[in-house]
Amino acid sequence: MSITDWIVLGITLLSIIGYGVWKSRHTKSIEGYLLADRKMPWYHVGLSVMATQASAITFLSAPGQGYTDGLRFVQFYFGLPLAMVVLCITFIPIYNKLNVFTAYEFLEKRFDNKTRTLTAFLFLLQRGLSTGITIYAPAIILSTILNIDVNYTIVINGLLVIGYTVYGGAKAVSYTQLFQMSVIFAGLFLAAYMVVHLLPDKVSFSDALHISGKMGKINAIDTSFDLNNKYNIWSGIIGGFFLQLSYFGTDQSQVGRYLTGKSIAQSRLGLVMNGLIKIPMQFFILLIGVMVFTFYQFHQAPVFFNKAEVKQIEKSAYKADYHRLEEAYTRAHNEKQVQVNLLVDAIHSRDEAAMEEAGKKVKAADEKSNAIRKEVAGLMKKNSPTADTNDTNYIFLSFITQQLPVGVVGLLIAIIFLASMGSMASGLNSLASTTVVDFYKRLYKKEASDKSYLSVSRWTTVAWGLFCIITAFYASRVGNLIEAVNILGSLFYGTILGIFLVAFYMKQISGTAVFYAALVAEAFIVYAWITNLTAFLWLNVIGCFAVMIIAFLLQTVMNKRRAPTI
Repeated sequence: MSITDWIVLGITLLSIIGYGVWKSRHTKSIEGYLLADRKMPWYHVGLSVMATQASAITFLSAPGQGYTDGLRFVQFYFGLPLAMVVLCITFIPIYNKLNVFTAYEFLEKRFDNKTRTLTAFLFLLQRGLSTGITIYAPAIILSTILNIDVNYTIVINGLLVIGYTVYGGAKAVSYTQLFQMSVIFAGLFLAAYMVVHLLPDKVSFSDALHISGKMGKINAIDTSFDLNNKYNIWSGIIGGFFLQLSYFGTDQSQVGRYLTGKSIAQSRLGLVMNGLIKIPMQFFILLIGVMVFTFYQFHQAPVFFNKAEVKQIEKSAYKADYHRLEEAYTRAHNEKQVQVNLLVDAIHSRDEAAMEEAGKKVKAADEKSNAIRKEVAGLMKKNSPTADTNDTNYIFLSFITQQLPVGVVGLLIAIIFLASMGSMASGLNSLASTTVVDFYKRLYKKEASDKSYLSVSRWTTVAWGLFCIITAFYASRVGNLIEAVNILGSLFYGTILGIFLVAFYMKQISGTAVFYAALVAEAFIVYAWITNLTAFLWLNVIGCFAVMIIAFLLQTVMNKRRAPTI
């Protein structure tokens, strides 16, 4: 990056961190640290909820997802608006009425200690691992820009976020996220404009959509019902509904955001705002990835986007083989570009037959290029079994750093960092609040001063931050980050949601029945994932209903055993 880009990056990051720290300088109580004194207006709540979900993974991996797989990932969010409605009607009033710090306090009042402890533990395990993956995403950027080992940048990024989260708690998180999302929205529109602007003069936005459509990227809706298909309208609406309901209704990283609302109405408005904006925003980000794909039909893309892995192969005994494949890739691109230009001419002349023919040839040429990319990945794996051969997370980063003008690069890199920091800070804040409220305060020190709990909360934030940094060291092995986070959530969210739905709607079920039902359901979900029984979104549905059904059966057996005999 240029000096100008570094200045833009530095000013943007320091301004936003400084703003959050300044606004939270009077935080002196446990309620202020964990829930921002419950005084946030609806737009703070809404933007904080969005910023928590929209990590650097969203802005780094989602365009790469659009580049490689088209728009179909947007179906993942189709269940979100329905989940927001249920949350507004059911979850928010209950949490506010009980005046809880965490979602899991309710479970002890409804069931017992062991059910609350199990649910809180499942959350801590899932959120701790997810936040570690979230730390890894911006570390990739720093590693690429500074040309240093990614492990060093993981530590730098992690310590930075730990610092301002420990200082200001939920207030720092909320105020920082408000500023973050404002800059992020502006940057997204700028990125979209620049991608279209960099297309050849003869190629309009409409032409770009035609080209990407002929190459199978404009595939936002898939109505086929297939349990093994990760992204279709049914998995999105049904599986996505259960995932989003569990995420926003039972995950403390989100519950903690809307518990900061000054009233039930303000919390509801914040969630409705998220439900209305999230799908268009995600569609827009994926579309940017599709436009980047179209851009690279006219300009040769790297044969592999991860520069660190390319450097390793160029230093190895396979250097000559790599360069041979690189030359073959260049020839394949040149052949493809001829067909792409013919497709553009057919689009301009509105010759449907010519468009169809050119589209088939372009798609075939693209498959040839992808086959060479797979050979390169295989060569890297042959050179090093631990090589990261999934470069999806590097596609948008490569485009930004190599194609965009000075100043814009720094701003967009800052946006990705901001998204990461917001999500990481929310994750650390929720991990600390759950640990202190659901474990330390309940099991270790029930009576202590507010100052004591505040101190423990800060030290707990540090401890979880270090755990997440360690987790991030292994995140390179999980492949596409945005999928990895959602798969990880799907392993736990169904079970957790099932526990809460039993608590809300199955009043005859006891804590013992739901506790053992949750253990059995979670074991089955892990088995289903290991054996690849179904696409991951359906695990949320299976886990939820497994808890409810098994709990009902166990309670029936327990009631029969207790029934007096004559």
